Amino acid sequence: MSEILNYIEGNKKETQRLIGLEYEQLQQLIQNAERLHHEKQAVLESKKVRIIAGGGGRKPKLSIREQIILTLVYLRHMTTFQLLGIQFGVSESTANDIFNYWLPTFRKLLPSSLIEQVKKNESDLMVVKEILTDYELIVDSYEQVRERPGDNEEQEKYFSGKKSNHTFKSQMIVMPDGRDIVDVVAGEPGPKSDITIFREYRSEFDTQQRFKGDKAYLGEDLITTPIKKPRNRELTTEQKQENKVFSAKRIFVEHRIRSVKIFRVVQERFRLNPQKYQQVILTICGLVRFRIGALVLPAEIHAIAQSKINAYN
Repeated sequence: MSEILNYIEGNKKETQRLIGLEYEQLQQLIQNAERLHHEKQAVLESKKVRIIAGGGGRKPKLSIREQIILTLVYLRHMTTFQLLGIQFGVSESTANDIFNYWLPTFRKLLPSSLIEQVKKNESDLMVVKEILTDYELIVDSYEQVRERPGDNEEQEKYFSGKKSNHTFKSQMIVMPDGRDIVDVVAGEPGPKSDITIFREYRSEFDTQQRFKGDKAYLGEDLITTPIKKPRNRELTTEQKQENKVFSAKRIFVEHRIRSVKIFRVVQERFRLNPQKYQQVILTICGLVRFRIGALVLPAEIHAIAQSKINAYN
């Protein structure tokens, strides 16, 4: 058993600081991830043409629990795979392989948003979209520095003047009180404006859906924004107070973005293959939804959608 797993078992209250989930949530995640793992292995086994009896071959050095924790430790702290391998007593390449095996499993198990969660069932999706129109959802975007692209066209596409660096941009839409992530767009080029991203993905919602946003969304009729200071003039005391009240209502999206950035793989320069960016960010959003209680495991999508409907009514 690795030292990290030993530490978690002996210091259960420290689990959230170490991997981003409470101890009980970690156990639920392990249980459900193991189930998906065994289902996947059973499918692979059924396709094999065996020469030797089943059960042969080299045994994995790490248990499934340790492999899952290794993956979570990387997402939470974004250490190098070399150091991660040393911590878990495996080689750098093995640590990398373990991470790349379990990331898609987490992605499948943890829907990144309410919309994604119900999307496979058209009737549930339509009901949820209609219910959401009773709320003014909050939208915001953030940028994350990525490695410099090798191709000149890619460099130009992803260079953000705002950050003076090459960046990805992601958009998040949350409930008015931040209790759930409603929709996520991840991996857009950093220079693309917030309002352009919103308009490109607006079709995910009902045509009557209303939103709150910051000044980056000025000009979009569906989004309520703060009062803009007139040119060469100042806002009145009343207008400043209105903006203050508005900011207090919009702050929940900032809190939710911060909860995503607790995982350093979202906060620091993205060092993995750029092709994995969307998968990583959506997986983190799924972990955050699980952490804040917006996602319950295990459950069928229809049952989850019905619980959401009951909660919002």
